[in-house]
Amino acid sequence: TTLTLIPMVKEKIAIPLIAAGGIATGRGMLAAMVLGADGVQMGSRFVASFESSAHANFKQTVIETGEGDTQLTLKELAPVRLIKNKFYNDLQELYQNCPKKEDLELLLGKRRAKRGMFEGDLVEGELEIGQIAGLIHDIKPVEDIIKEIIAEFELAKTEASSL
Repeated sequence: TTLTLIPMVKEKIAIPLIAAGGIATGRGMLAAMVLGADGVQMGSRFVASFESSAHANFKQTVIETGEGDTQLTLKELAPVRLIKNKFYNDLQELYQNCPKKEDLELLLGKRRAKRGMFEGDLVEGELEIGQIAGLIHDIKPVEDIIKEIIAEFELAKTEASSL
């Protein structure tokens, strides 16, 4: 996980370390930096922004996603965390038969991620999002997201200093 990898990587490198994975808040950013990161990269949080090119259906699904609504899968091709939908259920059904890589590729097909995330097909589309989706509750401008993250980061620093 990000929390274990940051300190392990930090002790092995002499270049800036940018942490990614499971970070969508100011508190998460502070935690990563306390563990040794020099900066963070956030992806999932910005899906639910006005400026994101994701389809409105997908953005709405992301903010409705709760703990346990995503699952890491497709490790044989390229590990990806998906929101559970019909496509995900079809994939799980296929896994019951110990599929070959080719079987997974056939079910995945072409452009399935585009269908889900950018065309809004919430049934047959691939809906990729990080586990942190459970902490994303609204769609707003990137400027507001960044301001909130920085404010929460500064507040968390202050609170942590009193520990």
